Amino acid sequence: MRLAHTVFRPAVLRRSLATIALPTLAALGLVGCVVAPVPPAQYGYGAPAYDVVNVPPPAPQYEVVGVAPYPGAIWISGYWGWVSGRYVWNRGYWHAPRPGYHWVPHRWVPQGGGWRAQGGRWERR
Repeated sequence: MRLAHTVFRPAVLRRSLATIALPTLAALGLVGCVVAPVPPAQYGYGAPAYDVVNVPPPAPQYEVVGVAPYPGAIWISGYWGWVSGRYVWNRGYWHAPRPGYHWVPHRWVPQGGGWRAQGGRWERR
């Protein structure tokens, strides 16, 4: 009888429910959370996913170029891209040269009262 009286006391019962209910509720709250991977940055290959933006691009950000990781590496400078209704900076990077080609950097050109992105690309010399 003493055991039943101890287990079912209101204070003990509340403490037992709290130790079970709180972690369960916290876990259920996280069930709807999704951690999506960040899509890889596109460095000028392919057409941009937007047509014309009505906001002019900001000035380019300053980037520390540093030393080339290997002889002949070419620095591809960063650029402003348009993602979810705002400009997002895409960092520059080192790239292996392509014989017979030169790099044309990404740029924004005025068009019809807005701005159109022209992705960076390799062009034949």
